[in-house]
Amino acid sequence: QVQLQESDPGLVKSSQTLSLTCTISGGSITTGYYYWSWIRQPPGKGLEWMGAIAYDGSTYYSPPLKSHTSISRDTSKNQFSLQLSSVTPEDTAVYYCARAPTLTTTPDEYDYWGQGTQVTVSS
Repeated sequence: QVQLQESDPGLVKSSQTLSLTCTISGGSITTGYYYWSWIRQPPGKGLEWMGAIAYDGSTYYSPPLKSHTSISRDTSKNQFSLQLSSVTPEDTAVYYCARAPTLTTTPDEYDYWGQGTQVTVSS
């Protein structure tokens, strides 16, 4: 059983960089042909795919977020991370890490999700 757990970002202020880490247990980030994504849900809105890192380390980003988003991984710790720079209050959302067998932005195609972590950006 694969389990994903997002880190707690703490307090984030406008213009700072948000850093989140997803720790994987019950599976390896490098085995299988999986894509590991970051997805967020702002209050009152739908899920937004932000980007993914593939089993081979390739990265993919949502075009509107690409300029200030970075996804990386630490295979020794079985983790992958998100960095979102120059945040604003509009980046306030619940942030999820999730796994899918293909590169997809469709939530239904993800088979494992973290519980989500609330990120609030103060002005």
